[in-house]
Amino acid sequence: MGSKKKCFDGPRDIISGLPDALICHILSFLPTKEAASTTVLAKRWKPLLAFMPNLDFDESFYFDPLMTCEERRKGSESFMLFVGSVLTLQAEANATLNRFYVKCEGVDQNSVLEWIPKVLKRGVLDIDLHIPSSRGFGSNSTFYPLPSEIFVSKTLVRLKIQFQDGVNVNVECDVSLPMLKTLHLDYVKMDTRMFQKLLSGCHMLKELLLMNLIWEESSEPEPCYVTVSVPTLKILKFSRFENFVKAKDFKPIVLWSFDIPNLVYLEYLDTIADKYQHVRFDSLVEARLGLCKTSKQIKNDNNNVTKLFMGICNVKILYLTEDALKVLGCCRETMPVFENLIQLTIKTGLHVGWKSLPPLLKNCPNLQTLVFEGLNHIYRKRRSCGDENRPCMCKNLDNMRVKKDIDACLSSSSVKVIKILNFGDTGDFCQFWEIEEDCEFWEIVEDVADHIKQVKQFLETMPDLEQVTLYYNTPQDEDVMKVFKKLKKLRRVASAKCEVQIISDNLNLSFTFR
Repeated sequence: MGSKKKCFDGPRDIISGLPDALICHILSFLPTKEAASTTVLAKRWKPLLAFMPNLDFDESFYFDPLMTCEERRKGSESFMLFVGSVLTLQAEANATLNRFYVKCEGVDQNSVLEWIPKVLKRGVLDIDLHIPSSRGFGSNSTFYPLPSEIFVSKTLVRLKIQFQDGVNVNVECDVSLPMLKTLHLDYVKMDTRMFQKLLSGCHMLKELLLMNLIWEESSEPEPCYVTVSVPTLKILKFSRFENFVKAKDFKPIVLWSFDIPNLVYLEYLDTIADKYQHVRFDSLVEARLGLCKTSKQIKNDNNNVTKLFMGICNVKILYLTEDALKVLGCCRETMPVFENLIQLTIKTGLHVGWKSLPPLLKNCPNLQTLVFEGLNHIYRKRRSCGDENRPCMCKNLDNMRVKKDIDACLSSSSVKVIKILNFGDTGDFCQFWEIEEDCEFWEIVEDVADHIKQVKQFLETMPDLEQVTLYYNTPQDEDVMKVFKKLKKLRRVASAKCEVQIISDNLNLSFTFR
């Protein structure tokens, strides 16, 4: 029988035997700097960098937090030169480009924007630029203008720009982005006219994220009519800037209209519009509202936001900030019915009462899960919070008629699960605040005992409760045990069977009422 002989001539370079296109595809999954370093493995690989379809430049990956300012400056300059050299190499090869991603700090943001026309010439599909800080950031933001070439791209599918110094959107030509599906601009300034022009040129848009938006003064007469009507839109996140104090915000009179029948997710953080002319969200599943009042609107409690809430009444999951909870009080008498709402999350605050909760809960007939981010509440000095006509759902119920109305509201609730996040977090406040909306003095006195009373109220009055979970942020096990024992001693509960669970840093305790 003949023997089989194996011959080993050393390790084989299997990868180098692959087609160029396949090697480029493999390298495109690496950060571009790492991919460039692999070209030392073989001379044949060096030209392939010019044909990589995805460019991923992440400066933060190479920087040591312990580096000196001078070392970081030199590193940033080296990074900029490297990106420029790669773009020049690819431009000479006239290669197509799918994705262009850049994340860097301490660089000239205007220079970064100059790269955009170069990659657009290559038919780029995805541009993602993230510059959290610049080398010359000063007291005033620059708001670099976005290159006009962006707004007439026939290939761009995704555009995401986050510049700490801000960008300005203002082009004279018409916007034409026939393939754009995702638009995300963070720290952006534009006027309402440009906003309308931008939306009118995006016929395939599915995700629109305009965060930290600053309205720029326009030559257009007020009031400003702003209409968001994009039939293809699925996700909308819109927020006016909150802490971006390095630029002056123009506050025009805005009349909003929303006509987005296929929208699934809405995040709306802004001051109340001067008027909501039309609101249509037929397919809305989840909404996050962070509306607040301006200084003028605080003095007038008659701001009509009913049309906005009517437009989202089909929502299944709703999140309200503490300011939105206050705004909701504007339509206590005209509260729409949230027939499909199954989960409601409320962020509470020490400057906001709960007067809008009773009418809201009454109009949520199928609500299953109620989540509180804290149980903070503002109390009226020496009086129960609320009155006979406008009762407040809180534990400070000295007025027996008010208590009866609140108990009736809770006893008709269909809620099965209550989750309380940040239980026991009182903020260590004990002071008087003057609230402009009714010019009365209110007293804030919060402690864990108040939160326990509130939980007891839920347990004593809500008949369908199956689970109450408290997330107690404390490392003190004895504090958790005190709450656990007080709730367990509760003599009367409305639900025939309800499990109470307390979760802390170290403990996870539970018991069931039977």
